Amino acid sequence: MVLLDLSHPILEGMPVYPGEPGPGFHHAATMETDGYRVKWLNMGSHTGTHVDAPAHLVPEGKMLDQYPVSQFSGEATIVSLPEGMKLIDLPFLKAWEQVISSSDFVLLKSGWSKYWGSDRYFTGFPTLTEEAARWLTGFGLKGIGLDTISADSVGSHSLPVHHILLGAGLLIIENLCFPEDFRDTAGWLYVFPLPLRDADGSPVRAVLSVDKKR
Repeated sequence: MVLLDLSHPILEGMPVYPGEPGPGFHHAATMETDGYRVKWLNMGSHTGTHVDAPAHLVPEGKMLDQYPVSQFSGEATIVSLPEGMKLIDLPFLKAWEQVISSSDFVLLKSGWSKYWGSDRYFTGFPTLTEEAARWLTGFGLKGIGLDTISADSVGSHSLPVHHILLGAGLLIIENLCFPEDFRDTAGWLYVFPLPLRDADGSPVRAVLSVDKKR
């Protein structure tokens, strides 16, 4: 068993969804003045690699703390997208139907995280079609993961994919980061959020356990 960290580090100046403030940190205590270190954190609930709760967009949707902790781990199918794919449509996903039907999570690996830190990260990334998103809600999945800034295009006002997935009670994990040489198609995913009360979202340490040696 090998554990792979699929998370981006959280630091000042990191990419955030356009229009949102980035995280900030200051030293509340230092070794020089206090003899110990304490860092004060200021960041949004959707910073970095994070999970969206249905309550993020659905008026009566669940908060993260309303789910049992078991909701945040499970068997994952990792679907690698062909280079250049812009729309993840139903005919493409149907080839994965058998394995998806026995999974808890579907992770869509586009390789877009290679643009993390550049302006290109925010535009042109692949998104699910509405038909494909609705189809994914029919399997009893716990969530869908993406290595992009959003499940919908940046600037979308209607956010249809978010509404379809979150409206069905699924979690959305955004800003995953797969290793460049990643080729696995299955693993066990852990995406535990912070235990925040009434959380519409939370940064997570996304970890994938895979069987084969790397």
